[in-house]
Amino acid sequence: MQEQEELLYRIALSMLPGVGPVLARALHQYCGSATQVFREKKSLLAKIPGIGQKRIRGAFSAPVFEQAEKELRFVMKHKVKVLFYTDEAYPKRLNQCPDAPVLLYYKGTASLNEGRLVALVGTRSASPYGVDVTHRLVEGLRDHQVTVVSGLAYGIDICAHEAALKAGLPTIGVTAHGMDRIYPYGHRDTAGRMLQQGGLLTEYHSGTQPDRENFPSRNRIVAGMCDAVVVVEAGDKGGALITAGLAQGYNRDVFAIPGRINDPFSSGCNAFIRENKAALITSAGDLVWMMGWSEERKLQQPAVQTQLFPELSPDEQRVTEVLKEQGECGIDAIAAATAFPFSKLANVLLQLEFKGVLKLKPGRRYTL
Repeated sequence: MQEQEELLYRIALSMLPGVGPVLARALHQYCGSATQVFREKKSLLAKIPGIGQKRIRGAFSAPVFEQAEKELRFVMKHKVKVLFYTDEAYPKRLNQCPDAPVLLYYKGTASLNEGRLVALVGTRSASPYGVDVTHRLVEGLRDHQVTVVSGLAYGIDICAHEAALKAGLPTIGVTAHGMDRIYPYGHRDTAGRMLQQGGLLTEYHSGTQPDRENFPSRNRIVAGMCDAVVVVEAGDKGGALITAGLAQGYNRDVFAIPGRINDPFSSGCNAFIRENKAALITSAGDLVWMMGWSEERKLQQPAVQTQLFPELSPDEQRVTEVLKEQGECGIDAIAAATAFPFSKLANVLLQLEFKGVLKLKPGRRYTL
């Protein structure tokens, strides 16, 4: 009963008007639980940096509990998982992004943390070239434990999901609406198969329409939860380029498929490559090599004795232990294992490079 009460308060916390994910986390961390946020004196909450009296009055005067109770009934009836940012099942990669949602709704079978997650995004007006390239990319990733992520939209998105289903790879669709609908409606059959071989993920509660302003917010989840973003086809503007730009800001690897110079649906990809905002790839093999996912036997790697480096600080020793246990891995995995902030971790990794303890490989992968 206590767990269900806390879940109700977590849903309510995510619905407070004027309180975004950053402030919602601040409230939760200050109070220790979502339940306590609503029981704490409002005068004390107002003193939390960035909040203030006006925001507190506006947030807590709204009738959020009726909506939260309705949502709790919905998720329990339809067996939707509610993932709070402190939960083990919450996407760890996304959790490292400063504007990550405080709460997500998920339904499916795929883990949001295991393996390698790659987002394939692009124009809604996919050409035969874009469709063919998407299928070839996904097919080429079949043997590399990759989960394909996209937005369930027309064009490249739905092509990526369907290619993953055909290849036997898990695929996750991030939507810009609640779990009570599928948009576009014509993709409901594909979405149904994805629940058995992947899943659907959203930050929006049931009843939320797929309004225009929701899509850029959805794109930050796609970018943040993945190891890499691949733009297959994109014009000069659009959601795919927004996703790629967000991925850059999150220190994710961004790749683009080049297109013909006179093709308007490849102009965005070509510009990203020209401006060094994305690395050029032409196949899944390129992506696998640049991410450092080539099949290399750990047994062939010489054992590294961390005790040979007595000058290491405790933080440096912690990072080396993680690499010793997990082998080659990216900065996201190291951050998740050490719980170090990115700013601190980046400095520790740099010092270890200077000392010759580790090296940086293609795809921003670290190894001892």
